[in-house]
Amino acid sequence: MSVRHILGAAMLATSALAGAPAQAQVEIHWWHALTGANNDVVVRLADEFNASQKDYKVVVAYKGSYPDTMNAGIAAFRAGNAPHILQVFEVGTATMMAAKGAIKPVHEMMKDAGEAFDPKAYLPAVAGYYSTSKGEMLSFPFNSSSSVMWINNDAFRKAGLDPAKPPKTWPEVFEAAKKLKAAGHDKCGFASAWITWLNIEQFSVWHNVPLATKANGIDGFDTELKFNSPLHVKHLNNLIELQKDKTFDYSGRTNTGEGRFTSGECAIMLTSSGFYGNVKANAKFEWSNAPMPYYPDAAGAPQNSTLGGASLWVMGGKKADEYKGVAKFFAFLSDTGRQARLHTESGYLPITKAAYEKVKADGFYKNNPYLETPILQLTNKEPTENSRGLRLGNMVQMRDVWAEEIEAALAGKKTAQQALDEAVKRGNEMLRAFERTVTR
Repeated sequence: MSVRHILGAAMLATSALAGAPAQAQVEIHWWHALTGANNDVVVRLADEFNASQKDYKVVVAYKGSYPDTMNAGIAAFRAGNAPHILQVFEVGTATMMAAKGAIKPVHEMMKDAGEAFDPKAYLPAVAGYYSTSKGEMLSFPFNSSSSVMWINNDAFRKAGLDPAKPPKTWPEVFEAAKKLKAAGHDKCGFASAWITWLNIEQFSVWHNVPLATKANGIDGFDTELKFNSPLHVKHLNNLIELQKDKTFDYSGRTNTGEGRFTSGECAIMLTSSGFYGNVKANAKFEWSNAPMPYYPDAAGAPQNSTLGGASLWVMGGKKADEYKGVAKFFAFLSDTGRQARLHTESGYLPITKAAYEKVKADGFYKNNPYLETPILQLTNKEPTENSRGLRLGNMVQMRDVWAEEIEAALAGKKTAQQALDEAVKRGNEMLRAFERTVTR
């Protein structure tokens, strides 16, 4: 071959190399529903993962409230442009499980991608909520929480109450709220965010009474609601009476009323342990939290609490290399050190046993006992048929129906019995509609 031919071949080769595009990053889209300090956590996790490797890029997008985000994800799937990862709150679990083809079970994806994945590494109360009866994890636990009672310590002292001895029972909460109201909290002695989650769902589990048959729907879609019991009616009656003079003050169906605690307006707020990040960032007073109250005459109470928060569902119809990126991201999230840091910074539960053990061994809870409160509640007693959790179809819509009935009762338009009877009746109709869609 002549020198001219050799040079020509070399030039062609160089030209070909120069024209070859660099391998593009695979984008992984993550839709979520977290705001404030918790939104910052999501963004930082994505940034840290993106900086840790060059093959994949997680792109986060806030899509509104939990119901809004779930509905947006389902609509996007139908339109053929779903994200790879969709954050869905715990009550959407049954709906997502029934969406055949719309989801890629996490245990399958991790196995296909060759990523190490052991469901037993996760806290049992957390993993069990998002797994089949065979222990196959369908979604990836992310921001798990439980319900707790947040307390304004400064307000307690001003009212002559001892924040080191917070109220344990509902009657004690009512008495404390009356003293707080007399000491200046005239608009709100105590309040509750997530009115149905706290006062129907968690209330039932904590008192070991059935929310519904079939282990609250976990053992079958042919479940029937049961939360119009004498205990439930007594509790709503108490809220109705206390609402009249603002000893209790209704604060909405979701968590929009939580700011009434951080502003100092309500000195007791019953809501998620995941509220920690916002309390830490915004409260200008000394604060703490305590376990959920219970009625002392309810046999066996308190039992154990169940999960709140959300998990990450992997949407169906994606390419193998995209799933590989999602799997690597989930492995990244499961790292013990990262989980420990997430727990101590966000207030959400550590999802792995190793992370919990690390935080405990480091002595963190000695100075920050409020972050262990939800874990101790979840593990307070061995779960029963009434306290394993709940898995009800059409739950997002049902919560609105239940809240509507509670609102009517608080406004004096219905008795507590009438409101809960109607909530159960309307809810059962929605459960039968859901059952027909998944069994036909």
